[in-house]
Amino acid sequence: MNILVLHGPNMNMLGRREPGIYGTLTLEEINRQLEASAQQQGLVLRILQSNYEGALIDAIQQAGGWADALLINAAGLTHYSYSLRDAIAGAGIPAVEVHMSNIYAREAFRHTSVIAPVCRGQISGFGAQSYLLGLAALAGQKTTT
Repeated sequence: MNILVLHGPNMNMLGRREPGIYGTLTLEEINRQLEASAQQQGLVLRILQSNYEGALIDAIQQAGGWADALLINAAGLTHYSYSLRDAIAGAGIPAVEVHMSNIYAREAFRHTSVIAPVCRGQISGFGAQSYLLGLAALAGQKTTT
């Protein structure tokens, strides 16, 4: 199973950015954990982080012939990017939305995800573990879809 992993804006700052909310792991460390988990499960990952909405949309559109699923932390784009939402909907592959923090326990503007309705599910509030839980959920889909 091939999975595209996308990290949205500011995720490259993990480890330095608000460690009380996001923890001290860097994005590189999270990606290493994802790769190790993927290898154990026989999954192939392509991982991209971008601070640019268009780059994330391009990656989703280009994944159509390769990826069987999408694991995405759209970060701040979660709350307003209808273009990203439409790209996910148009990809025709199962997607899981992840967030390191519990977006529902934070500021009110974070409580709405415009991409959640086109995702298979959403996992939030478990720090870096949210990514691994999302990966496991997608891996489980290969036997149920």
